[in-house]
Amino acid sequence: MSKLSDNLSRERTGLYKWAYALALITIFYNILEGLVSVFFGLEDETISLFGFGVDSFTEVISGIGIWHMVRRIREGSNGSPDTFERRALRITGTAFYVLTGGLLLTAVFSLLQGHAPVTTFWGIVVSVVSILTMWMLIHFKMKVGRGLNSPAILADAACTRICIYLSIVLLFVSVGYELTRISGLDAAGAVLIAGLSFREGRETFERAKGKSDCGYQSCH
Repeated sequence: MSKLSDNLSRERTGLYKWAYALALITIFYNILEGLVSVFFGLEDETISLFGFGVDSFTEVISGIGIWHMVRRIREGSNGSPDTFERRALRITGTAFYVLTGGLLLTAVFSLLQGHAPVTTFWGIVVSVVSILTMWMLIHFKMKVGRGLNSPAILADAACTRICIYLSIVLLFVSVGYELTRISGLDAAGAVLIAGLSFREGRETFERAKGKSDCGYQSCH
């Protein structure tokens, strides 16, 4: 029985190390992606790419929440892990709402300006890299989150899923503009993603309050 307990303890320790590493990867990747996207968005006057870059920074909030939770648990804090998870869920929910606001503002600004970018080439490049990276992050976050039975890590995976949706929208918008030269293609997609982000934020806050029986429905 003791051997089994030791094996389980080692397995959980390994999973927490993975969760810690994934949180750091999420933070630093999204900072880099945000900086690159904002730079080329301004350089090429591409509102969708600029908005995508700003939205990348909201994912950093979720990553910081998970990183903070895992770090304190690994250090053997006397606090309850449940408290850490609720805090991380609230931070992740806030990230979803910030993402919602950013997307809506980007869509409205795009429609009002009616402005056409110089090129959307870098939007295509950034979105393809982002889709591949986010897909891998989702895969490993879901694996670790289920292994630890952690709502906070699973919610973080859901936040990453919103980012992959946004990457797909950016890809279609960028390719569509290069083919048609129709400005404002990103507005409808941005509003759709904003709606999904708001729903995820609401469900995340409900889980933080213990009022949700969704069973991570947004994470499957």
